[in-house]
Amino acid sequence: MPHDPPSEFRLSCPVPLDLHTTVQMAHGGGGRAMRGLIEGLFLPAFAPPGGPRGPAHDSAIIPVGGARLAFTTDTFVVSPLFFPGGDIGKLAVFGTVNDLAMAGARPQWLSAGFVLEEGFALETLGRIVASMRAAADEAGVQIVTGDTKVVDRGKGDGVFLNTAGLGVVPAGIEVTPARVAPGDVILVSGDLGRHGIAILSVREGLAFDGALPSDCAPLGALVEALVALGAGLHCLRDLTRGGLAAALNEIAADAQVGMELDESAIPVAPPVAGACELLGLDPLYVANEGRLVAFVPGRLADRALAIMRAHPAAPDAATIGRVTAEHPGLVEVRNPLGGGRIVDLPAGEPMPRIC
Repeated sequence: MPHDPPSEFRLSCPVPLDLHTTVQMAHGGGGRAMRGLIEGLFLPAFAPPGGPRGPAHDSAIIPVGGARLAFTTDTFVVSPLFFPGGDIGKLAVFGTVNDLAMAGARPQWLSAGFVLEEGFALETLGRIVASMRAAADEAGVQIVTGDTKVVDRGKGDGVFLNTAGLGVVPAGIEVTPARVAPGDVILVSGDLGRHGIAILSVREGLAFDGALPSDCAPLGALVEALVALGAGLHCLRDLTRGGLAAALNEIAADAQVGMELDESAIPVAPPVAGACELLGLDPLYVANEGRLVAFVPGRLADRALAIMRAHPAAPDAATIGRVTAEHPGLVEVRNPLGGGRIVDLPAGEPMPRIC
């Protein structure tokens, strides 16, 4: 989650008094409860006294000599381990690579920690490890260190993965929610909701007409292309837990700006829209693992969109809205008839263990 390590914990909602209840609600992340848990427990415990606190982001930025390193960590507990378009190993590598990329960094090195349940099949573990190697090769990173622990049978649900990553931020690049400003244009790199629906299709044994695989993909090369915008690249965020809704609300709160979205411009594939309607889900809240949202000044909107659409990771990129000075901290979606609705942070995680 960029200015310094404590920035990963700078969030705005106070933690509820009943911490046990909060943990139960927030275990999947991406909502008010998790932000409250971070703000109320982790940030006070880990932030250096009196230290600066930048806005929350996907990676911390650490100056080392004359360079700046992006540093991130994540833990993966997805269920099932294998799903259409990916698996826990591929997800762990790409998820960590993407967090580094959202700080404008060039991902370089990863670690991998395995928590294995006693009795877990070595053949299955071999498939996961091979998938991680293939994903690392695709993303252009190296897995350089790791760890393995075994827990008692029945206490680990097969395998959990923890990854950490390091990347190098190019000189002159400052990608952070603090730079989002009125007049910025909001772009997404592709259609929304594929990953969450792919997970549900396997987990719940559902068959959706024309169902699509997860969008699980590395975004480092796409971000490297966008870095050509230089200082005009204000902010990036990958749309994982809580989907587009969570990402925009977090950035709006940190930057103290409003956001207006054009509902008709938000890309959602018909199979995903149909599945969401059947399940009573809003695609704006459904998780993605290969999509990002970008903020650039209005004068660079066309150039940014052209860069995205020219890249294999974002051929269906779209401009979906703008940043305003009105209603700081709020995200509003306008429909073609001129009506609007407020899109808030999810109160909890409607789909736990999706990553």
